[in-house]
Amino acid sequence: MAASKRRQLAAAAQATGGSDHPWVQAFAEYLASECHLAANTVVAYRRDLRRFYEWLGRRSIPALTISDLAAYATWLHQRELAPASLARHLVSLKLFFRYLQLESALSENLAELLGSQKLWQRVPTVLAPQVIDRMLESPRRGEPCWRRDRAMLELLYATGCRASELSGMQLRDLHLDDGHCLCHGKGDKERLVPLGQRAIRATREYLELERPRLAQQAHSTQPWVLLSRRGGRLRRERIWELVKRYAVAAGAPVEVSPHTLRHSFATHVLAGGADLRQVQEMLGHASIATTQIYTHVDHARLKAVHRKFHPRG
Repeated sequence: MAASKRRQLAAAAQATGGSDHPWVQAFAEYLASECHLAANTVVAYRRDLRRFYEWLGRRSIPALTISDLAAYATWLHQRELAPASLARHLVSLKLFFRYLQLESALSENLAELLGSQKLWQRVPTVLAPQVIDRMLESPRRGEPCWRRDRAMLELLYATGCRASELSGMQLRDLHLDDGHCLCHGKGDKERLVPLGQRAIRATREYLELERPRLAQQAHSTQPWVLLSRRGGRLRRERIWELVKRYAVAAGAPVEVSPHTLRHSFATHVLAGGADLRQVQEMLGHASIATTQIYTHVDHARLKAVHRKFHPRG
């Protein structure tokens, strides 16, 4: 196994808090080396399966019935996980059982009979354009790193990229003169995403007037677009913290996250007439079925408008 994959697995083990069941460890190695899943995805699946083994106790996996697995889904639901987390737990379990089948540890995959992800899916939070405008203008002149933060918000909304993708974006990925950038998504898949004039302007201003000062704080040259106050890469977790801070300043809901800007980007470009396949490509979705959730979001918005304004709504 390549050294980079070993480092990913070591990071995953540390993030999940220690050792795992041997089957989970082997499954994580399979996901990283054979399926080429991103390190964050491997971390999430390991964490999910640790919870599964907590529920499993001393029971044997081959002895489980579909009723047992349904009880596991209920057990997860009782822990008040977010619908997206519930869905991912079930996906993790299905993939894990499929792996056990491949290794001849299971004769059949009963987890495939569990309810589909759609049962746990909810319409994601989407911000209105005017709220987005207030949020993107929240970093004020004179505040520490305000140009960086404004560029960060503009890039998130302009590209629909994930926080981890923006954190890992390098200077060589920016092509401001051509009006686009490269995003490196899950599984190291690369995609080209257009940039609007506001995002280009905010990013240029940051690169010319603020980034050089931040870069001086580092002891070596840093390739990342967004730098911390100490000159290192702006971490994914810090991006989440900053987005939440500026969301509060703009009067947006408390649950706003970088993914909210991703959801808003997709919904707004679809509402503006973009083709679903184009949005799929810009978001980096492997399946168009994932992108279709945003058509449901727009339908939900239209229904809300209908109920509010129609005389018989």
